[in-house]
Amino acid sequence: MKLFQLTAYLEERFPLNLQEDYDNSGLQLGDLSMEITRALVALDCTEVIVEEAIRNGSNLIIVHHPILFKGIKRIGVSSEIERMLRRCIKHDIAIYAIHTNLDNHIDGVNAKIASKLGLTKCRILQSLPHSLLKLVVYAPLEAQESVHEAICSAGAGNIGNYYNCGFAAVGIGTFTPNDKANPSIGKAHVPSNLQEAKMEYILEKHKVNAVISAMKEAHPYEEVAYDIIALENMNTQLGSGMIGELPNPIDEMSFLTRLKQTFNCGAIRYTALQHKPIRTVALCGGAGSFLLPQAIQKNADIFISADFKYHEFFGAEGNIVIADIGHYESEQFTSTLLVDIIKEKFPTFAVQLTENNTNPINFL
Repeated sequence: MKLFQLTAYLEERFPLNLQEDYDNSGLQLGDLSMEITRALVALDCTEVIVEEAIRNGSNLIIVHHPILFKGIKRIGVSSEIERMLRRCIKHDIAIYAIHTNLDNHIDGVNAKIASKLGLTKCRILQSLPHSLLKLVVYAPLEAQESVHEAICSAGAGNIGNYYNCGFAAVGIGTFTPNDKANPSIGKAHVPSNLQEAKMEYILEKHKVNAVISAMKEAHPYEEVAYDIIALENMNTQLGSGMIGELPNPIDEMSFLTRLKQTFNCGAIRYTALQHKPIRTVALCGGAGSFLLPQAIQKNADIFISADFKYHEFFGAEGNIVIADIGHYESEQFTSTLLVDIIKEKFPTFAVQLTENNTNPINFL
């Protein structure tokens, strides 16, 4: 298939505008119109990964961490990034990164970590602000159902675990066409009064263009009256980190031991134990120290993440156990998640996990 078919699917599931401002997710190298025959999936793109792709005939590398964050002034051989780009260009290999847009989705990186820990009742730890809109549209009663179906099919009307959600109230719409109008109802310069439904829907900001297009396509009016309203509501499906419950409480050291085994950690750095069972678990793949206040506020017993600095560990303040399991260790199952997501949509496409560990950190 063409590269754009795969990237379009990934970006529909995990839109690029969900990424953080500092990020550079998306196509790193390649031509969206190129034919892709096999994909190699890894957490990071390194020279070892590029050579593995060349050996197994992969002409696409999909990674979690982008290789291009800052501008490069040359493509030579003096740095690993330069050498990787040269090799990939020579062998016509594309590179695609799906980073914080995957982190900020309820079905993304943190959901995979939570599943490895067997957590239930999982929800976003810190919801993404300013990501919800309200659509208000007015339609004649006979078109209400078709307009509703079009709007919801395009992605509006989702509230938590519910879909096709909307509200409608009936009122009188008034309009007068002019000479240039081509109305489906009414005549030029003749006022019309018509029973209409005022229809309201919540939608995520990144879906607004698709929803408006579908709404106009289904609507019978030449000029559709509608409003887009920014909401302060928090989006429970998007945001950073995750919090969930263990089916049964477990003592702290037993949990830490299980955590180390599950994520194959060389070491776990943790704060003072609270001498109470672990039941509520907060987590964030990668560098998540910024979420510690939210974990404490939501009464988590432990916060699992990575890349804590020395002074940040003092933030536990006897309220929670911090467990730093390592950046690679926390996100290592992201590659498996990506393979599963791709195979779900494209079951016959050749996609495989790397055989290499890209963790740059070793332990004695």
